[in-house]
Amino acid sequence: MQLDPWLEENLVCPRTLSPLKRVGNRLVSRDHDEYFIEDGVPIMLLEEATPTIALTRASLARAKDTLIDNRAPEFYLESLGISEDEKTALVESLKSGPSAVDPAVSVLIGATNGILYKHLVGKLNQYPIPDLRLPSAQGLRFLDLGCNWGRWSIAAEQKGYRCVGVDPSLGAIMAARRVARQLGFSPQYVVADARFLPFRSQVFDVAFSYSVLQHMSHEDVTASLKQVARTLKPQGTCLVQMPNKFGIRSLYHQARRGFREASSFDVRYWNLRSLKKEFTRTVGKSSVTVDCFFGLGLQPSDLEFMSLPKRLLIQTSEFLRRLSQHLPGLVYLADSVYVQATRAEGKA
Repeated sequence: MQLDPWLEENLVCPRTLSPLKRVGNRLVSRDHDEYFIEDGVPIMLLEEATPTIALTRASLARAKDTLIDNRAPEFYLESLGISEDEKTALVESLKSGPSAVDPAVSVLIGATNGILYKHLVGKLNQYPIPDLRLPSAQGLRFLDLGCNWGRWSIAAEQKGYRCVGVDPSLGAIMAARRVARQLGFSPQYVVADARFLPFRSQVFDVAFSYSVLQHMSHEDVTASLKQVARTLKPQGTCLVQMPNKFGIRSLYHQARRGFREASSFDVRYWNLRSLKKEFTRTVGKSSVTVDCFFGLGLQPSDLEFMSLPKRLLIQTSEFLRRLSQHLPGLVYLADSVYVQATRAEGKA
């Protein structure tokens, strides 16, 4: 499959940032680093990098045809990050014929959208596309870090952005592309690591991430933000969702794990002062606003998917979010916040 012209022009080696040349189904750097293209999707992962999520290795192995789950190879089951039971359920669902929602998304929904969606796993009948809290734009380049099946990429395209979604999961990226085509959108997708973004410097107007950096160590967050700063244009915008350490439900979850240090894919909780300091240091002047209360990922656009008790929870969260615009101190009680930063001159 032909590689998108914008990607072919703007992709670089994530190891050295050197230009790449297309050679068959690979992209090759001047130092002879090679990156596979799987069905039109560049796989720009570094084998030597310690993964932030285990399925990264599966994505690399599938690119080399060394690991293939033959039950449904077109769904890249080995790199979806789902359990064996979930893989079996996905394969079984294919026997029922075409469905309104991509089978991979139907399984992934609980992991990507939060605990409120657990009841929809395997039962989803339409895509929950959230509202992007950014102004509409015509043709601005938008980077969606950790896009998974692409819900925020679609939200960005709906507002006029030209989106590139990035995720280390080949299976999730392929699901995102299928969903986009089904809905009539055309974002581009790349399998890559946020700490080693494979793009030329200063090519994006907006960088966005939701429910991704919260799972990374502080060191990996810093590395990712430095890459965001490098790839943003001067005065470009960075908008990232992060968990507030002192949110009401955040404190509950920390207490449940005995306030121990996070490990593996656990959520890392930040205090607001540290968030502003880190984003300002690595990207540019920053501010923090409320995303939601009572958990991570509650979106008012998803009310139709919820039972009455959950709708009341989301509506109360949204009421408090709007109230926080007049009472800024409420941000300190929010569980989920947005950090917005503007790329300063000289950041690279």
